[in-house]
Amino acid sequence: MEGRKDFWDRNAFRYDRFMRKDRAAYEALYALIRPVVKGKTVLELATGTGMIAKHIVSEAKHIEATDASAEMIAEAKRENRRTKLYFSVQDMFHLPYADQSFDVVIVSNALHVVAQPEKALAEIRRVLKDDGVLIAPTFTHGDNMLYGRARALCMKLAGFPLHSKWGCTDYLEFLEKNGWRVRKSTVLQASFPLTYAECEKGAEPVVPQGRPAKSQSWHTGNSSNIVGKPSKIL
Repeated sequence: MEGRKDFWDRNAFRYDRFMRKDRAAYEALYALIRPVVKGKTVLELATGTGMIAKHIVSEAKHIEATDASAEMIAEAKRENRRTKLYFSVQDMFHLPYADQSFDVVIVSNALHVVAQPEKALAEIRRVLKDDGVLIAPTFTHGDNMLYGRARALCMKLAGFPLHSKWGCTDYLEFLEKNGWRVRKSTVLQASFPLTYAECEKGAEPVVPQGRPAKSQSWHTGNSSNIVGKPSKIL
């Protein structure tokens, strides 16, 4: 996960237990994602302990699952024997991949916990193919009832990095304003309303001139197995 990396490092070992209460919502989420990633090269940002990646990897061609927290990635790597699923520590604001490397980018429950979600979306746009798909499910706390809002406040006081309290409509409008065309959305019932958003590139928003494109080879299961020269993922 991104945002207050030390918080995620400290809580990596208990993250899966914390998420179990929303198992039904996540099973519905996996069902929505699987057909989109079928046969595709996928990047997941803020993978946490890899729950989503591990549940959809059977459908994908290859998944690069990344997180800013080294402890989260260590948990994710436990018992991972899938050669087409590779976990690594990366910064979602400064990704090492070439332009238009991925068919699908997934960023789940992360945009609301980073201070500059617009910057993250700009970097996602860079590494996503022009005909690619962004999948961005996000807890929309603004739609929650009093109990949920009180719970969110308690989490924030405990150090949980919550920067945006979108409602579902606010969140979808935020995506549209940042150059994404929402082609599918639905709200899943979880501890907090979970707004599933499936997007395509729309008109590019006006942003400051970015840095030069980077490139990096992709992996097939371990860091010693690198295919070819640094290039975009095929």
